[in-house]
Amino acid sequence: MIRDVSGSYRRAIIETVHHFGGWRPEPAQIDALKAEGHWNNDWQASLELLRRRGLQPLPSLDTVVDVFSQLYFGGDPDGDPSGWKGFIGSEPLLVQQGFFQTLEEAGIAWGFVSGAEPPSCRYVLQERLGLVDPPLIAMGEAPEKPDPTGFLRLALTLGTTPSGGALPVAYLGDTVADVHMVMAARRERPDLTLLSLAVAPPHLHGPELASARARYEERLRSAGADRVLPSTASLEPARLLNWLGAGRLNAPSPPAS
Repeated sequence: MIRDVSGSYRRAIIETVHHFGGWRPEPAQIDALKAEGHWNNDWQASLELLRRRGLQPLPSLDTVVDVFSQLYFGGDPDGDPSGWKGFIGSEPLLVQQGFFQTLEEAGIAWGFVSGAEPPSCRYVLQERLGLVDPPLIAMGEAPEKPDPTGFLRLALTLGTTPSGGALPVAYLGDTVADVHMVMAARRERPDLTLLSLAVAPPHLHGPELASARARYEERLRSAGADRVLPSTASLEPARLLNWLGAGRLNAPSPPAS
């Protein structure tokens, strides 16, 4: 997780639901929905919140996407980012370019698997972080999380050992769907070393939110996360290399029911 989306994607969910249903879900309601592990797509999450509220008739998904995108981008998603006036302008970065330089200096390859739209990802990675041609699989380029297809595709392209085997890979995410994706990848490719690292999203940080954050982190652990970190920036290369060298930190997850 490299940006705080509480004032952008999360806000777009709230305002999209308000646009169609006349009410604004609380952040805890969105967290609870996300904790189910099936609602990584914020368009679908917005529609599901409306459905559970009992709104009839429900808007079409295309209509939800149109409203959501206008709120989030505030302009043509495929146009010049300088023309975007939406919530995307309210995304504090959680790491800086030096974070990735430090990983590279330690011999750690990196890439991104995101459920966000490609224009949003490219804007953050290339324009704001200054990364050059970063390895990226974004929305529409692979099935949505928790499907492991995109993650495995990226994992297998990041590098191999001298003998031709795949290198161990860790994925850091902030949702149960992210953890479930790694668990599904393990089931599909038990020959690979795949670690799930997790972090609570920024809107749950702060002394007054300690209890809510603890509950969220416990959901991540229950889903199978090998480690729960205090923040993305706290990930140290030496510690990561130790974890990758040690292999899985938890017992393999049971087969999906």
